[in-house]
Amino acid sequence: MKTLAGFALAASLAGLSQVSALDAKDAYMDVLESYGELVERALPNSPKGYTPSNVDCPSDRPTVRAADQLSASEASWLEKRRNVTVDPMRTLLNRMNITGFNVNSWFNDHASNASTLPNIAIGLSGGGWRALLNGAGVMSAMDSRTTNNSGPGQLGGLLQSATYLAGLSGGSWTVGSIYVNNFSSIEALVDTNSGSVYEFGNSILEGPDTGGLQIFDTAQYYSHLADDVNGKKDAGFNTSLTDVWGRALSFQLINATDGGPAYTWSSIALDQDFQDGNQPLPIIIADGRRPGELLIAANTTIFEFNPWEFGTWDPTIYGFVPTQYLGTNFTNGNVTGNQQCVVGFDNAGFVMGTSSSLFNQALLQLNQTSIPDVLKNILNGFLSNLGRDDDDIAEYSPNPFYKYNPATNAGADFTTLDLVDGGENGENIPIHPLIQPNRDVDVIFAVDSSADTTYFWPNATSLVATYERSLDPTFFGCNASNMTDGLSTPLIVYIPNYPYVTLSNFSTFQLSTNSSQRDAMIRNGALTATMNNNTRLSTCYGCAIMSRSLEKTGTTVPDVCNSCFTEYCWNGTLDSRTPATYEPKVELAAIKLNSAAKVGAASMWLSMVVAAVMM
Repeated sequence: MKTLAGFALAASLAGLSQVSALDAKDAYMDVLESYGELVERALPNSPKGYTPSNVDCPSDRPTVRAADQLSASEASWLEKRRNVTVDPMRTLLNRMNITGFNVNSWFNDHASNASTLPNIAIGLSGGGWRALLNGAGVMSAMDSRTTNNSGPGQLGGLLQSATYLAGLSGGSWTVGSIYVNNFSSIEALVDTNSGSVYEFGNSILEGPDTGGLQIFDTAQYYSHLADDVNGKKDAGFNTSLTDVWGRALSFQLINATDGGPAYTWSSIALDQDFQDGNQPLPIIIADGRRPGELLIAANTTIFEFNPWEFGTWDPTIYGFVPTQYLGTNFTNGNVTGNQQCVVGFDNAGFVMGTSSSLFNQALLQLNQTSIPDVLKNILNGFLSNLGRDDDDIAEYSPNPFYKYNPATNAGADFTTLDLVDGGENGENIPIHPLIQPNRDVDVIFAVDSSADTTYFWPNATSLVATYERSLDPTFFGCNASNMTDGLSTPLIVYIPNYPYVTLSNFSTFQLSTNSSQRDAMIRNGALTATMNNNTRLSTCYGCAIMSRSLEKTGTTVPDVCNSCFTEYCWNGTLDSRTPATYEPKVELAAIKLNSAAKVGAASMWLSMVVAAVMM
């Protein structure tokens, strides 16, 4: 059995730097002090890169808190964020032209009471690179920073008006790549003049094209992956295929040397711009896997990662721990004795990889690439060993909820918490964290890039899964439409992937896209969000945004909104007939795509060179 150490390529080929010998605590504090308030992005604040580190716990030692309310951090941040959204929301709603509704007058009357203002959330579904790019297109349509995005029928400013932005699996890649890269606009992520982050021409199995011979680039790439994961393993932490997958994703999604191994998810909370409420709260979703479970049940525990906390609202565990201290040994909700805390476990790539762990199986499909056979054999041996015995899940060990709520927590006696892809329970749009009563969300823009049909189009299966889960009294208590206790539920605006200018339904497991397909997908996603800048739809979006606020303030619903709701709202009836095959055609003039030509297999002498180096 090849170990990670045995797999690692020669340092002379990879050019690997050695881990700093600085004391972990000093290094950790040095990073925080050196960045301070100057850097508006996630920070490379893990002292030993990908390897988690022991540091002294703060005087107020971290604990597991009950999920009976928002965290103090989120509640404090919300006061700032809700006020920051007033101006962009007012501007957006004026442009949406809701006849019979005076936007400025309403905001003048109610802007001082944030609880009456629309509380907007956006959820991006899973679906691999298809979901990443379709979600990116929708984000570009909703971002006021996108060029020429404030005309009739356009949605620029909706992102700036939102309080929450959630993603799972492929959708988590969109969310993560935006936030870890300085809350970048999608335009910036594809800007070739500044070195595009979104470069997916090479498969994730081959690694990035650094300008040299691809065989050597690939060898160096896998050496970095192995070195990072091996460092975590040598430090005493369990590793799995998801560690490799997360590091590989980082090379594609994080604009930093070697995929930014030191960037953490919790460091987003250190960004001054985020602290000031100038960005929505990013949330990434993963599913729990019960001990001994092979198939993920519809009512599995759903976990969320936000910059402050990791945990679940579900009654099985009903608790949260500080994201920054994942990897710390908690017992019954406390860090016992004189134990140190751990930092750096919440690597940003590992969090995105956890949410998309379904795709780590793709790493075992090396035979479909042009990598030389000698390298394939070595890589396959390494990855197959990691993937045995269910190690393709994400291992969170120590289990932060060890001995916590044992009466309902099926994993309370297990030292490892197993997490899997956030869409494996069928709920492929991250609705769950956005419908929590404590968050009081009014409207959710649910972007669906799922592959529910034979031809990889969405058909709202995810919303059905959410609905069925909501009928379970252990979760929401009852069907929201029958609620009598005064609770208000969000209005969901469902935006399915649709071919406006390109067939945007490529396979979930397509692992590469050239620049022309990337650009076409993003353009298509933007048109999907607006239905090609449809001004009628824009008005109806405005009505959806205002719906709960009109109810809260006793404001008469404009006639145009009643018309919108008649046209767009589900009437509550079910049609049990089997639908015809859904195979939509491109709506507008199709964008011509360049051929996705790939570099062929390397010559035999290059294979021999790599084999010699790796022996």
